[in-house]
Amino acid sequence: MYIIFFLIWIIFNGQFTLEIAAFGLVIAGLIYGFICKFMGYSPKMDLILIKKTPLVIHYCIVLIVEILKANGQVFKMVYTSKYELEPAVVHFKTHLNTKFAKVLLANSITLTPGTITVSLENDEYTVHCLDKSLAEGIDSSIFVQLLERIERVA
Repeated sequence: MYIIFFLIWIIFNGQFTLEIAAFGLVIAGLIYGFICKFMGYSPKMDLILIKKTPLVIHYCIVLIVEILKANGQVFKMVYTSKYELEPAVVHFKTHLNTKFAKVLLANSITLTPGTITVSLENDEYTVHCLDKSLAEGIDSSIFVQLLERIERVA
């Protein structure tokens, strides 16, 4: 986090000189000390974030791919006259522990075309699907699997 604060300082200054770098090192240190003392942050959290970064990047790539695949699927459903849409409302539970992971899953489902997370209460999701075929396997989707892997990293 200290390095991120320092890089933000350099970027916002728009140039790199010895004076700017020296002030940046001091200011980044003060901000880092502040968040460690008053916001419950610790250097251990830096290590955990570093370990999780590749998994989060992988999650983002998978999300983009799934959005593109769902776009094609929904396009085909809507513009094919042979296909009769059968909307469905699905209820399912997950074993995700953190609020962040639960909300990220709900948002990922909503971002994917053809599905909308209607509600999230505790571990139970209510999802409206444009067609019942989109509801198949939603409770054990790639999103759930990746978020469980991200939560296991500590």
